[in-house]
Amino acid sequence: MKPVLALVGRPNVGKSTLFNRLTKSRDAIVADYAGLTRDRHYGNAKFGKLEFIVIDTGGFEPDATDGIYKEMARQTQQAVAEADVVVFVVDARGGISAQDHDIANYLRRLGKPCLLVANKAEGMQEGMQLVEFYELGLGEVLPVSAAHGQGIRSMIEMALAPLNLPEVDEDAEHADDGTIKLAVAGRPNVGKSTLINTWLGEERLVAFDMPGTTRDAISVPFEREGQKFELIDTAGLRRKGKVFEAIEKFSVVKTLQAIESANVVLLLLDATQGVTDQDAHIAGYILESGRAVVLAVNKWDAVDAYQREMLQRSIETRLPFLKFAALHFISAKKRQGLGPLWGAIAQAHRAAMCKMSTPVLTRLLLEAIQFQSPQRAGMFRPKMRYAHQGGMNPPVIVIHGNSLEHVTETYKRFLEGRFRKAFSLEGTPLRIQMRTSANPYKDKDN
Repeated sequence: MKPVLALVGRPNVGKSTLFNRLTKSRDAIVADYAGLTRDRHYGNAKFGKLEFIVIDTGGFEPDATDGIYKEMARQTQQAVAEADVVVFVVDARGGISAQDHDIANYLRRLGKPCLLVANKAEGMQEGMQLVEFYELGLGEVLPVSAAHGQGIRSMIEMALAPLNLPEVDEDAEHADDGTIKLAVAGRPNVGKSTLINTWLGEERLVAFDMPGTTRDAISVPFEREGQKFELIDTAGLRRKGKVFEAIEKFSVVKTLQAIESANVVLLLLDATQGVTDQDAHIAGYILESGRAVVLAVNKWDAVDAYQREMLQRSIETRLPFLKFAALHFISAKKRQGLGPLWGAIAQAHRAAMCKMSTPVLTRLLLEAIQFQSPQRAGMFRPKMRYAHQGGMNPPVIVIHGNSLEHVTETYKRFLEGRFRKAFSLEGTPLRIQMRTSANPYKDKDN
């Protein structure tokens, strides 16, 4: 699973700027204003062949007792609990403060791997300016500049060094032994553990009518009709203990890691509560990660006809980007609707691993163009010549031709629909990439 780095520090030291630098995005709002970030913010980062998760946090006051600062402290404590390594960010220009001492004392008590980073160090000579930060007792101080990208590579190497991560053997990683990794994802208390127990025919996982009973991602081997599965029950709560005392309703990191490691994700919804923002966020991440997905609405027996109709409308309006996914209505406790669910999971996996030959793809492409040509853009009309498969899980179709940058999103959806129908790609996202041929006369004089 991906390692997790949490960025911690007092307000306005540049945590969000560093987050954006690591994730190569602008997801975190950045401004010269203290206290802008309040909630935890998660992002994916990549360093060479290694991928990891970064958590941005708000300004941390470990001893806050009331108001928004107490809630921000709880968010940061949760991020620290989920992290493998904590990156403690201080302000190289502003110098050390009493709040830095409080945070350092808190991190030292945890005994978790911690890297002390002095941000905003651009143009400063290493040495005397950073000496004062050694009194925090967290070891070496690493000067960086998140805004200018200085020292970021060294910071990542030092942060990940304590984890002793093995080198990834890509051939072994992608070797297919026939086992389907199935992650059961969803909000706390939707019945994930109950569903897996029903499949297994035993109380393998603790199931209780309280959000957050599952405290970690649990992997269980399972075999059905000769097909091997690895069932992954995602966490709803991190373990309470020395790190923090507040109940966290949803452990984001564990769910993200479970989705990343799965072949197929079963997104479980609660019929009694409808589709929430949290459901939409999980569904969005599944789509972004490219995993095959099946939608299942649990506790279907607990709602009346009116509630069922409203729920179906809610799914159509709030999860329109998962139209390709099969939808099933089940009751894990009463074992209703579970048979067809296995068929949908098998179909989603087949679609995700589908092999599409170049001649067939090209023929389908030309037939689609003959049926409806792409829209002209000024003097240019996109000309598509041939298509081939560029990857699996999710399937990627690469189309080659001229002026393809002018192909509209509407036309891409039209092509996607025809490819899906031809190859029965139900249950998996489909990516279409356009590659324009290079013009050999572009840089030559007339």
